[in-house]
Amino acid sequence: MSCSALLAHRLPALSKRTSLLLSLAAALLGFAAGAHAQFAAPSPGTQVHDATALRPPAGARVAIVEFEDMECPDCARANPLLKDAAAKYKIPWIRHDFPLPMHNWSFNAAVNARWFDTRSKALGDEYRDQVFANQASILNPDSLRQFTEKFAASQKPAVALPFAIDPQGKLAELVKADYALGQRIGIEHTPTIWVVTANSKGAPFVEVLDRSKLFELIDQAIADTASATKSASVKKAAAKSQ
Repeated sequence: MSCSALLAHRLPALSKRTSLLLSLAAALLGFAAGAHAQFAAPSPGTQVHDATALRPPAGARVAIVEFEDMECPDCARANPLLKDAAAKYKIPWIRHDFPLPMHNWSFNAAVNARWFDTRSKALGDEYRDQVFANQASILNPDSLRQFTEKFAASQKPAVALPFAIDPQGKLAELVKADYALGQRIGIEHTPTIWVVTANSKGAPFVEVLDRSKLFELIDQAIADTASATKSASVKKAAAKSQ
């Protein structure tokens, strides 16, 4: 028996207006319970709205695509694993900036990394790795600046860090463009990681929801693209012989 029906049975003297109010209250309670059930446990995985960026760079069959926030603790935990995977399999690791508004220095760190990229991509990636490794000691934009100066000075040869990293805002625009790309895809959290493929007989991209299975997913992606590449080569050779 519903809440409204039970109350009507026990209190027959209630007016029609009161009964209607009780029915409305019961309906609202039922709606709230349903809404809570609907939103309490969202389905896992990112709902991809635009997959154009989820592909390897030209010439690569398999790659890792990551959207990261340099102040995000979980990004820091994921970083060594992704670095090891890219090195082990010799596949590209495409790192996109997605600095969350709640973090007070992540956007500045992304701009700094872009500045080091202008010196060399390897230096920019090393800066990102070092920020993640020392994340706990970076508390605010001032301590980030101090860390960045020490990082620049520790290079051999030392890198002269300018007082104004991005005076014209061009690097900031690149960071904002990455963030906008993440929004178009449907990013809701960091890190968000995919194994992406080209010309695969399997899924063109798979989100890494369980990082303990990262290597397994890469193995599968390599196998899927290898068989697809072999099949395409056989068809091409058969077409030439005709």
